[in-house]
Parts: sequence; structure tokens; C-alpha cells
Amino acid sequence: MKRIFIYLVFSLSMAACVKQVSWDVPGGDSNMIAVDGLLTNERKSQTIVINHPVNGLNDTAIPVRGATVIIHTADSVWNLSEEPAGSGKYKTPSTFIAILNKTYTLNIYSGSNVYSAKAAMVPGLVFPQLAYAQNDNDTLYHIEYIASGFSRSEPAMWEVLLDWTKVPAYLQADTSKCKARLLFYSLPTLDVSEIFAPVVEQVSFPKGTKITERRYSLAPQHAEFIREMLLETSWQGGLFPTVAANVSTNLSAGAVGFFGVCSVNELSMIVAK
Repeated sequence: MKRIFIYLVFSLSMAACVKQVSWDVPGGDSNMIAVDGLLTNERKSQTIVINHPVNGLNDTAIPVRGATVIIHTADSVWNLSEEPAGSGKYKTPSTFIAILNKTYTLNIYSGSNVYSAKAAMVPGLVFPQLAYAQNDNDTLYHIEYIASGFSRSEPAMWEVLLDWTKVPAYLQADTSKCKARLLFYSLPTLDVSEIFAPVVEQVSFPKGTKITERRYSLAPQHAEFIREMLLETSWQGGLFPTVAANVSTNLSAGAVGFFGVCSVNELSMIVAK
């Protein structure tokens, strides 16, 4: 009993400690770029976002403008266009669709620098719908369960879109406040930082809300990138924080971020009592 008491006191004291840390990041390589690129098996215009890394937590990212961005497989080539001009957002044609058993290569030409990455899709899976429940203290609802956070052989990213703009009581409300987007991950690892991650705000929504649930299949390297990103962001600040480290990437030297190809499965439902 004495050992349990000591452990509880130690845990509470650690949770109560707050230390101010100054954010001092040295100036980076001006040629370095940060890439956020995701292709899916949906027939639509898909976007590769390219920015220069920032030095401060709240700095505004400067887009990489005027680059030449090309995606190709062994038998096809797509030239991406920057839309809108100067935004650093490079879009495929609207007819683009990624498919299984293809390796996609991303090439970025910016000034005299060339960056590249390769990625391939793993199959998607049909999945059961998420579970929601009514709040204890009002008539609204919340997401109770999406999927297991641990999946050794089938890692995935889950995107949940909530929309209650069509609910009668909210027709005159600000539409931006009647929507929400949630992300959840099933990863092939289980980290202490994940188990003891900081508590996140619960999103509440009314009866009649449309829920769109989307599952993105993740290749092993993509899942590892997401895990490392979470260790540096959402899972920091808990009872067992990790030591900061560089996040892995599948991009060539001089670039950070990730280029991935995912299979997407989707289902929709309406919240009922």
C-alpha cells in the first residue's frame, strides 16, 4: 500500500509540474522544402502542397511558388498546375485516380534543386460504422468509438466529417461552426506517450448530424511517419513526453514531409436518437 501511495504522489506531482521552454530554432537551409502530398483512389483533382519550413511555432508558411511538379508511373505522366498561382498548391487533372499495383514517383523542380519521392498504395478495407452516444449533461452527442488505436497488419487513418448545417435548429447559425473534422489513427505500434497523451476537447453535435467516415489505408512507411509526427505533436505534453527528434520522410535530401498513396473507403450515416 505504501508503494502505491508513493507512486500516486509521484504521478500527481509530475502531472502538476509546468516548465516554460523557449522555442529557439536556428535559421534553416533556404533551399529546404516541406511537402504535404497525398494521392487517393478517388477520381478528382488531388493536391500536393509545398512550403518552406518555418522557424517559429506560429510563423506563417511561405509557399514554394513557380515550381515544376510532375507525378509519373512506369506508363503515365501527369504535370501538375499551381492553383491558384503563387499558392504553393499543385493540382493534378480532375480525371486523376491512383490505383493498386502502381508505384507513383513525385518529382519537384524548384530553381536549381530537384526533390523526389516514391510511394505505392496498399488495399483498402470495408469497415463497421463508428459508435456515438448522447452526452450525460445535455441532448447533444459525441463520438464514442471509431476503431482500435492498434492494428499490427492494417494501419489506417480515419477521417470523420461532421455536418449539422441542415439541422432545423441550426439553419440560421454560422455554417463554419456547424461542421467539424476529426482524425484518428490505427497504427502498428503502441507507445506510452499515446496511452498517456493529453486530453483533447470533445466535439458535440445534435441529432440529425450527417457523419461521413473515411478510412485511408497506410503503407508501413507512411504509418511510421504519422507515428513520429504524433510523438512530436499531439502526444507531447502528457505524463510521459518523448525527446524531440527529426521525423522520418520518404523524400530525397533537402525536403521534409511525406508523399503517400492511399486507398479510401467511405460510409455515411445520420445521427438518430
